[in-house]
Amino acid sequence: MTESKTNYGRLIAGLIAAWFVVSLSVSALHLLQRPAGGPPISLLSAVLTPLVVFSIWYVSSKPFRDWILSLNPRSLTIFHAERIGGLVFLAMYTYKVLPGMFALPAGWGDIAIGATAYLAATRLVPNHRGAFIAWHLLGILDLAVALSMAAISTFLQPHGITTAPMTVLPLSLIPAFAVPLFLILHMICIAQARRWPAKQPQPIRVTSASYGLQ
Repeated sequence: MTESKTNYGRLIAGLIAAWFVVSLSVSALHLLQRPAGGPPISLLSAVLTPLVVFSIWYVSSKPFRDWILSLNPRSLTIFHAERIGGLVFLAMYTYKVLPGMFALPAGWGDIAIGATAYLAATRLVPNHRGAFIAWHLLGILDLAVALSMAAISTFLQPHGITTAPMTVLPLSLIPAFAVPLFLILHMICIAQARRWPAKQPQPIRVTSASYGLQ
């Protein structure tokens, strides 16, 4: 079992490295840029493809699923602390590089998740299953809102400030690599937490003192 975990660890590390290289290459070749007035199909594909591949692999392979569920949820959750880097979105909004419709919810949402990641990892695992799952659902919602606002702002403000900078390096690595990676980590933690036993309420001990019979 230990050898199997080691092999899976090496395989996944290699796949993540290859995924990063592909994302970097696709960005460098400007393949994520959308045609004028067109939908961001290539960018959407970059986000969804890793999620689909992971989901199919997770559902169809028990050894892979067992390995995924054996990962440390605290480590996976603390990794989201990097999202405090959402400050970059706020700075780019200030300097009129990105539209506020996208940058403000994306920035503040990421900051909120990043700032609370340590607390979620240390205070909610494993005795607060519901709160832990809720925190990860909020993390998914933050990313979903950011992606939605990026697409909507492009159509609502075609001649104003757009999200075009998000399709070129280095920002393109956020939707092409970081966002799907964070989403996968959220999915893993939720799958793990669903297997935790629900916290049972402590039984009330009835004594004579409870009725003032001492």
